[in-house]
Amino acid sequence: MKLVDMTLKEYLEVLRSNAPAPGGGSAAALEGAQSAALVSMVIGLTLGREKYKEFEEDLKKVEEKISRIYLELLNSIDLDTEAFNKVSAAYKMPKETEEEKSERSKAIRIANVGATEVPYHTVELCLEGLKVMTEMEGKFNTNAASDLGVAALGFLAGAKSAWLNVKINLPGIKDEVLKADFEKAINLVKEAEMIANNIYDKVEGGL
Repeated sequence: MKLVDMTLKEYLEVLRSNAPAPGGGSAAALEGAQSAALVSMVIGLTLGREKYKEFEEDLKKVEEKISRIYLELLNSIDLDTEAFNKVSAAYKMPKETEEEKSERSKAIRIANVGATEVPYHTVELCLEGLKVMTEMEGKFNTNAASDLGVAALGFLAGAKSAWLNVKINLPGIKDEVLKADFEKAINLVKEAEMIANNIYDKVEGGL
């Protein structure tokens, strides 16, 4: 069963078990997905209200963007666990002969790249979610302002958490050019931090 098809309690029970996956990578993606869901909620609480009628078209465009981000992050919850499982499977491959050792090493390299790509994309998606949120400034139902503040913090938590999962996998990346590209995720996290803190401060200051 996919993680996203579990009940909340079932997922948490698996997460709290001693199974190595799902782990931080899936949790990071879930954090981002929850934030995207909150943004959609705020938009839903704004559309149709006369007070915000002039912003409806803008908010509908934001909803399209955030819905795509939500679906991609939702997918990443399972993708991260699947990527980890591929790494584990690669390490369990036989290594008795030179050919087997070669195949095993190749499989490990490929699996490590996949296990790094997923959280890297989670960082990208969380940053994108924050950028989309900036398009809502002054256009949303202020009664739901605190929900946007929570969404901003959630996207930041998702980005920073996913970065840790990128970083821990970097030693397994043998291609130095590719490794350098993955390391750039920290710059995305810093950008996310600036945007999230700005949104949070504005929300908190307006309550």
